[in-house]
Amino acid sequence: MEYRKLGKTGLPVSALSLGSWLTFGKQIDNDTADRLMTFAYDQGINFFDNAEIYARGRSEQVMGEILKKKGWPRDSYLVSSKVYFGYLGKDAKPTQRGLHRKHVVEACEQALKRLGLDYLDLYFCHRPDKEVPIEETVWTMHNLIVQGKILYWGTSEWSAQEIFEAHAAAARYSLIGPAMEQPQYNMLERHRVEVEYGKLYKTFGLGTTIWSPLASGVLSGKYNQTPPSETRLNLPGMEWLKDSVLAEKNLAIARKLAVLANRLGISQAVLAIAWCLKNPNVSTVILGASREEQLRENLRALEAQAVLSPEVMEEIEQILQNKPQPPAYGGA
Repeated sequence: MEYRKLGKTGLPVSALSLGSWLTFGKQIDNDTADRLMTFAYDQGINFFDNAEIYARGRSEQVMGEILKKKGWPRDSYLVSSKVYFGYLGKDAKPTQRGLHRKHVVEACEQALKRLGLDYLDLYFCHRPDKEVPIEETVWTMHNLIVQGKILYWGTSEWSAQEIFEAHAAAARYSLIGPAMEQPQYNMLERHRVEVEYGKLYKTFGLGTTIWSPLASGVLSGKYNQTPPSETRLNLPGMEWLKDSVLAEKNLAIARKLAVLANRLGISQAVLAIAWCLKNPNVSTVILGASREEQLRENLRALEAQAVLSPEVMEEIEQILQNKPQPPAYGGA
């Protein structure tokens, strides 16, 4: 396993990590989740990603039960949770969602209880909250760190401007600012990580725990021919993602990438994940898996990085035709 620092922090995080969105407590049974976490840990993965909203809290419960059963040393792995949506999602009352102090504090306590842990290693603001002063959220996260309930806090799907504002608030009151962001990043979704966050890497040493390296499966090749019926895109409530991901232009790119991956002697999924790993601003790539063999295959992306020479990377660019360009004025 390769380990990278989480941005400018000294925290070593495995370059590949395991996420639980749509799988734990929902798409897969608990025994499968156990096998996936065990295999991941044995292969050196030290970061397991979760959130209050995943399976309405059940994902954290399943992960917590596995951690308790395994009895791994607590100082050998990292666990995250995220706050904003509330574990009830759309059914949450106003005080049960958002980034106001009440919900952030109570959601942290609830996550710790579900996970059976004394503290969270990483705690993310799952989305920005326009209705709460940024100072309130930053103060709350800072206090949770001081209290020992979380070690690092960060954001997920925040704009560069919103992250800058969080750091400005932290600097104004001598508080601890966000250390990491969890954005979507893959061959089809590039601008935010490659351009928008540019100044954040230089100014604050922002770490990234990127999600959806396979663009919800389209970059794995599973949709190159006839779309399989048993995939996460066919789960109830995923229509919003399915329509955008399975656009014909994306499928056309995936088919061309399949030809390249075959020539390189690797799977299309491994190609896509290795491409993400080549970005030096990526701290860790969060993998989603429903089968052990799927996770085993995707871990090959670590060694596949060596296959992606500058010439191959340029060939990929010619296929993608979507390299984001920085603004003419040179801003982030």
